[in-house]
Amino acid sequence: MKQDIIINATTEETRTALLEDDLLVELFVERPENERMVGSLHKGVVRKVLVGMSAAFVDIGFSQDAFLHFSDIGSGNDLIKLQSEPAIEQAEDDMEGHRRRWEGIDLKVGQEILVQVVKESIGRKGPRVSTQISLPGRFLVLVPNEYFIGVSRKVSTFKEKKRLRQIGGRMRPKGFGLIIRTLAESKTEDELQQDLARMRVTWKNIEAAVLALRGPGLVYRDMTMASSIIRDLFTPGVNSLVVDSKKLFNELRTYLLDVAPNLVEKLTLYSDRQPVFDKYGIEAEIERSLSRKIWLSGGGYLFFDPTEALIAIDVNSGKFVGKRDHEDNSLKVNLKAAREIARQLRLRDVGGIIVIDFIDMSDERNRWKVFDEVRRAMKMDRSKWDIAPITPFGLLEMTRQRIRPSLMLSLRESCPTCDGSGLVPSIETVITAVERWIKRFTSVTHEHRLQMTVHPRVKAYMTGGLTSRIAKIMWANRLFITLNAEENFKIDEIRAWSYKAKKDVSSEHFVGSSLKAADERKETLTQA
Repeated sequence: MKQDIIINATTEETRTALLEDDLLVELFVERPENERMVGSLHKGVVRKVLVGMSAAFVDIGFSQDAFLHFSDIGSGNDLIKLQSEPAIEQAEDDMEGHRRRWEGIDLKVGQEILVQVVKESIGRKGPRVSTQISLPGRFLVLVPNEYFIGVSRKVSTFKEKKRLRQIGGRMRPKGFGLIIRTLAESKTEDELQQDLARMRVTWKNIEAAVLALRGPGLVYRDMTMASSIIRDLFTPGVNSLVVDSKKLFNELRTYLLDVAPNLVEKLTLYSDRQPVFDKYGIEAEIERSLSRKIWLSGGGYLFFDPTEALIAIDVNSGKFVGKRDHEDNSLKVNLKAAREIARQLRLRDVGGIIVIDFIDMSDERNRWKVFDEVRRAMKMDRSKWDIAPITPFGLLEMTRQRIRPSLMLSLRESCPTCDGSGLVPSIETVITAVERWIKRFTSVTHEHRLQMTVHPRVKAYMTGGLTSRIAKIMWANRLFITLNAEENFKIDEIRAWSYKAKKDVSSEHFVGSSLKAADERKETLTQA
């Protein structure tokens, strides 16, 4: 499989695209106001310990406290005492340390601890952190205050695993654990020693920063997203690395000369007038990935619908016309959908629970074929995932590890009018709510004059026709209303001015909009 990495850098953002066979499969976006947090180390102060949740909240200098689950607490933090299991000889994966029982953990409010961000903050949730510190290099991962040696499961042969484990045993520093990464395969001991020396210098700088810092705050930031992608993904198997920024090109060239001089020749500075993402067809794929509807070759299509609890994906045959019976046609569309869904999950960086509604197939063997195709297509995904077999209803349930906000949340924001629902109240609903409010207003105040400001569409609807709606409302309530329009209002936003009280009375009867009045009043009564 041909792989290429394309980087587009501006003063506002850096976008890194991973192509497989000239097809976009992953996109990483980093901006100055939203820099990568995963991998950074913070000196934290425990704010709350919730035994019922098996977790603690830690102040690390952000507006939101970080979440520390007891399962993410390791023996490597000098300030934490716990009962640990014996040494683990085999690492589960490149970046995953081993877990421990959390019986006997004694965290106290106000306690200072060193933590590492393992998951970005998403929405109102703060970042997830761990005290199991790990410093990734190109070939090794250094784990302070540990004593194990692990080798990545992705190393191809038993003989190579044995060789790397023996090298790790000779070079492991006292008081540190080592995880040997997949990229270390076929590397010499000298190359691994150089990588280890760089990480030990970094750890000494971190220890000095921790001692110098008073209170919670950042003590170490991992590489920028572009640099970390080069560190983790730029292997000899990658065909090319193309960068359109001379500054970033020089930075990456210096880094590669230090850690992988054999790969420097694959680094290219893009200088054509046509934007680099247009040249490789990436810009169009990004726009396509942000769409709710994704067309498949042959006429089928997918719908991606995110909800609070899960991501729902619907597979439709659309314009697809096969040459055989319905069962065979459904199988063909589902197999195409399986491959495209796996690519879209990587590209959109979707995490959490995912439910896929495939086209119904009566033959159980066909359902297993689609299930196997999903698993095959997901093998290229570096995130952790798990898949359950397709149910008789044609539903496939799966989970995918969430580390950072999805691409949709990075490049889009909720509509201020509909709050992300895609729906707004109908005109008739708004006007009916206005009538109810006016009736409550007159029954309480007994006033006979009122000024109201609404959205222009609402005003046009209320004043149009031979017998306007506003005239009927005024006659029924014995109230003279001066009606104004405001372009910047939401469709259901209404303001009311009392001439008698000489003030805005909207908030006294409904807050912000007439449609939200009941909920707001309930909340007020609950708080009282």
